[in-house]
Amino acid sequence: MGDLLEKVTSFFTGGDQIPWSDSDVVVGCEREVAEAEKGSSQELKNECIMRLSWALVHSRRPDDVQRGIAMLEASLSSTGSSPQQIREKLYLLAVGYFRSGNYSRSRQLVERCLEIQPDWRQALNLKQAVEDRITKDGAIGIGIAATAAAVLVGGLAAALARRK
Repeated sequence: MGDLLEKVTSFFTGGDQIPWSDSDVVVGCEREVAEAEKGSSQELKNECIMRLSWALVHSRRPDDVQRGIAMLEASLSSTGSSPQQIREKLYLLAVGYFRSGNYSRSRQLVERCLEIQPDWRQALNLKQAVEDRITKDGAIGIGIAATAAAVLVGGLAAALARRK
């Protein structure tokens, strides 16, 4: 019985395997970026910004996720990134869009990651989570529509029965 309850709960809460970050991690990364801005090498600054981006898109706070998406979108357009850096940014963007509920955009980005490295396990896991969520949302939508139709038909049947 407990296993069934866990599966149902996982279905409705989206039991994906993508890690979360808390506000302490975000604050620590923000401090790290601020320190790196004080005369560190560009490489160190970029590493700190990537860690902050990771923390933001993995946050439970929607505002943090949106901030992370904006940072990554801006940094993705900058020139000079290696294919590996582009892949990492695309993946983090896909996580951000997944966390914000934009599953179709997340799927597009994760597929671009997989074009760069087809066997990347993290991207494959995220793609599966996105596809599971799209399927689940479709099933919930169908269930809501079916329930609404049943209520409507029941209401019409009751109205016709009273009329007779």
